[in-house]
Amino acid sequence: MADIPSPPRTRSSVPEVDIARPEPNPGRLANRPPGYPNALVWLRVGILRDWRGVLGSFVAAWFYVPVALFTAVVLAAVAGLVLAFTGGSVFVDQVPDEIRDAPVIGGLVSSFLEQSGGAIGAFVGAGLAFLVGLLLVPVLRFSGADGAVSVLTQLVGIAAAAIVVGVLYTLYRVLLEDRLLRVSGARDLSRREKELVIPILHECAERLGLPAVPRLLVEDDLVSTNARTYARHIVVTTGLLTDPRDEIAALLSHELVHWRTGDEITSAFVRGVGLPLVLVHAVPTWLMRRFPHPATNLFVFLFFWPVLLTMKYLVQPLHRADVRAAEYRADLGAVVTGHTEGLRAVLERRRSFESGRSGWDEAVCAEHPPNELRLERLESVRTGDDTLAPQTPPRRVVDTEELFGGDDPVDLRRPAVVGGVALLSFCLLSSLLGVVQWGFFRPETAVDGYFSALADRDVDDLAGWLNPEAGAAVRDDDLLTESIRSADYQPPTDIDIRSIEREDDEATATVSFTVGGSRTEAQVLLRRDEESTLGIFKGWHVFGGVSTLSVVAGQQGLMLNGVSVPESPQEQTVISVPGLHVVTAAANPLSEVAPQRIMVLPGTEFDTPIQAVPELRATARGSIDGQVKTYLDECARQTVAAPQGCPFRLSGYQNAKDLKWTIDRYPTTQIDMVGPAVAQVSTPYDGQGEVRVTGTYESFYGKETLIESYVLGVTGVVTVTGDELSFQPDVDE
Repeated sequence: MADIPSPPRTRSSVPEVDIARPEPNPGRLANRPPGYPNALVWLRVGILRDWRGVLGSFVAAWFYVPVALFTAVVLAAVAGLVLAFTGGSVFVDQVPDEIRDAPVIGGLVSSFLEQSGGAIGAFVGAGLAFLVGLLLVPVLRFSGADGAVSVLTQLVGIAAAAIVVGVLYTLYRVLLEDRLLRVSGARDLSRREKELVIPILHECAERLGLPAVPRLLVEDDLVSTNARTYARHIVVTTGLLTDPRDEIAALLSHELVHWRTGDEITSAFVRGVGLPLVLVHAVPTWLMRRFPHPATNLFVFLFFWPVLLTMKYLVQPLHRADVRAAEYRADLGAVVTGHTEGLRAVLERRRSFESGRSGWDEAVCAEHPPNELRLERLESVRTGDDTLAPQTPPRRVVDTEELFGGDDPVDLRRPAVVGGVALLSFCLLSSLLGVVQWGFFRPETAVDGYFSALADRDVDDLAGWLNPEAGAAVRDDDLLTESIRSADYQPPTDIDIRSIEREDDEATATVSFTVGGSRTEAQVLLRRDEESTLGIFKGWHVFGGVSTLSVVAGQQGLMLNGVSVPESPQEQTVISVPGLHVVTAAANPLSEVAPQRIMVLPGTEFDTPIQAVPELRATARGSIDGQVKTYLDECARQTVAAPQGCPFRLSGYQNAKDLKWTIDRYPTTQIDMVGPAVAQVSTPYDGQGEVRVTGTYESFYGKETLIESYVLGVTGVVTVTGDELSFQPDVDE
């Protein structure tokens, strides 16, 4: 767990003690600490020990604290620079005109604000911008949530992902620890190294009550004298082997406590929970360690400062508190094994292992407590076998039970009960919510609700099952509301949902139904709601559940399901819904329209054109012919050469008198319907009539008789005025 260096000294000639050696630890996880019921308890104790470090690592890595820190600093810098140059004028503008215009005082106030406003504004603006930037990233992290329950669900999901990553990383470090250490340079001890160190290791383990010992590896390093404990190994440097036997025993006792209490498991889980951040942080630390130069440090800091500051001021302070507590606890191992003086000698010679650090690093981020405090702790404890003089101050007695905390030092009985109840409640609540989701918020529910609204002819209910844009259009359409309530409209019936194919937040339902007595099948497109109901349930809505009908321009009296469609001089569209619709026109004396039945299916993406096709009423022809005949008779009664507004006139006679017009044959009329209330009247070529004019005129021979005949045709327009037909002739003046 911890590195404890010691300067080289001459090896002591203290005789070795012949004691029974602890047996190696059997099992798949060889060399794991004894005293735990099983490997799961060992891992669980280490994982659950340092909740502060886990929390700091979780927040920093999974809430993007480096990104938030970068955003906050950039916003603060921009706001500070802007307000530094504009803050004075902003403050001056807020001063009332009465004060600003006052002699002496006004100038004094304005000058003071102009000079100090920039600095004040820069500090205030930078501070506010920093807070906004710091909160911006976490807020965006949950911007997709639409309620407190959704936020809680995302938090639980993020925490679960972090825990899984942390556990997997811890298992990776534990199971592959031997290979990882050997890759980093550790090796097995030689025969002479074993003869020196192994007896000391077994002696310390025996005095600590450990029936097994970790595997001991060595690194070839004669300069530093370090020892470090991992989950299943202790690694020492060759420089340590030159120390006196008592000091070696003190250091190994210290490391055995780290091994027995599983301190490396704790650190591995903390690193695993913050693995994304730890991996990024490994890059600048490797660069600074590999290339130790001020220029390298500056370059690395400029590029990685958000990560470095996050680790230094958030992750490390929270975790290192547990690490320093573990160092104090491990020092007590030397007391229990009777090597207090050896550890005291090591600590007194080593002034500062983590030198060159600031006060923050020494007090908050350092892995090892100050040596003086560690020596003070050693002086305040003793083992049960120590005898004290009467004048000696009383010291606390330390034994292995206090040191290791028993087989399972983390009492989880109450948390287990609470957790079990919480888990059971969560399962029951999740099951209940799942039943509600399945019963009321499935895609099938949206399809059933959509067709039920059509069957009930309920526009408000129908709008609720459509996407928001279509729903708003349906609610505001009075024509649709009246037309689907008409008896002429036939909604789909006998609904049968054949299948639903879902892909993420979209689904396609294949639906069979009956319309107008015939069975048909169509596809209904569905999309999941963006907003949740009660912040928990997300339902579905029908997308493209309405269609449009294209109305030809100039349609007079057009009716959809018995409801009048407003006339427009241009082509227009009206909203329609699936079902059978009847297109007709209002009844009038001129025409009659055969009903046109149009079937609209769900998901129709093109406009269906509708147009009333009027037919002339049988009774209208006689009325039109009568009006045409009356019109011609009126023209014939005029005794002038050019009857006004009539389709005939005399030509070629300038002084004709006593004129009389006689219609010998009335023309045949051809009536063409222009619209439901408009018809065009004309005369075909083979249906022309004949008109004769008689009179007298003066010629060279005197007064003579005039007789002329002309072909007769008529054109005009018939319109409906109220309940009457009105013929308007079309005559060129």
